[in-house]
Amino acid sequence: MDTEGVALKPASSCAVLLALLFAAMGYGQTSLLVGPSQREEAGLVVEDAAPALAFGRYLESLQERNPFAELGPICLEVEASIPGLAKQASLLAIRQPGTSELTEYTVKKLDGDSLVKQQVIARYLAAEKQAERIPYSTVAITPTNYKFHYAGSFVNDKIPVYIFKITPRKKREGLIRGEIWIDSATGFAVHQAGRFVKRPSVFIRRIDVSRDTNITDGVPTSRITRLTLRTRLVGLVQLTVTERPIAANAR
Repeated sequence: MDTEGVALKPASSCAVLLALLFAAMGYGQTSLLVGPSQREEAGLVVEDAAPALAFGRYLESLQERNPFAELGPICLEVEASIPGLAKQASLLAIRQPGTSELTEYTVKKLDGDSLVKQQVIARYLAAEKQAERIPYSTVAITPTNYKFHYAGSFVNDKIPVYIFKITPRKKREGLIRGEIWIDSATGFAVHQAGRFVKRPSVFIRRIDVSRDTNITDGVPTSRITRLTLRTRLVGLVQLTVTERPIAANAR
């Protein structure tokens, strides 16, 4: 898809924004070295040992291979819209590592308005590739970049899930203020949500993001990321990305 010659200014900064987002929320290729001291570094204080144990498992999970970035081909579905202009588009593609070790896409289906396809979807694909070059450690949701505060728990399918509020240590692009939900059995962050603390452009008023990861038998089987940009020129811009590792779902 050709991304040259586009004119919608809020979307022109979208590639930078998305690259930061996807690096921060799990697209990094470099694993992190974490240790027991990182719980204290996070500023995490809990009286119950169970949330602290879940948090430790979360830190350990950051060292594991990311099935949505490294485990073979990924079925990728993208839905994008600019509601104020009544324009929308969608993409179905296969994402997999190429011969150069960078991501390549095989587009299976591309429908909808050409403006949205070029301004939002094409820039999303470009941002995914750009995210591969961003050092994961600089934006990852870890004690180095965030303070964590235990906020409660609930039970999902008989498994406790622990909620932690996250606050960036510094106000810089790519970091969010919000929360993560940690699955106690696996340590995976099954839900992440928040608002970017720094806008990448004066044309963008606010950026909200959420990501939900579904787990089956201890393995992530799908992930849905929702991004909402409130812009000065065209109002709302929405993007929903659904990922399904083909190998995991073939079991």
